[in-house]
Amino acid sequence: VQLQASGGGLVQAGGSLRLSCAASKRTFSNNAVGWFHQAPGKERGFVAGINWRGGDITYADSVKGRFSISRDNAKNLVNLQMNSLKPEDTAIYYCASAYSSVPARNSAGYRYWGQGTKVTVSS
Repeated sequence: VQLQASGGGLVQAGGSLRLSCAASKRTFSNNAVGWFHQAPGKERGFVAGINWRGGDITYADSVKGRFSISRDNAKNLVNLQMNSLKPEDTAIYYCASAYSSVPARNSAGYRYWGQGTKVTVSS
């Protein structure tokens, strides 16, 4: 089981990045996928989650209206479009496959995790 997050980088405040999470069909099959972030010295926090069919989407309040999660099940990809980035968005971003089809907002609801991709937003 392996999830691969990519797309991180350095961007100025107000800019955009698109993160992608790739995994095997078995890993994603019928399961919700979530994105989390973790800044240095802070706990891992929920960012966004999406169910298998894409009809149930949830966001952390801090990213509503700026981030958008989507998935392409044919390609086994889940994307996170991040717009209007702020310095406080700086963190390592992880994607994870949930235990169920429900996009939980807590890391305990996720079974498999990717290695993370680093996002740095400069002011």
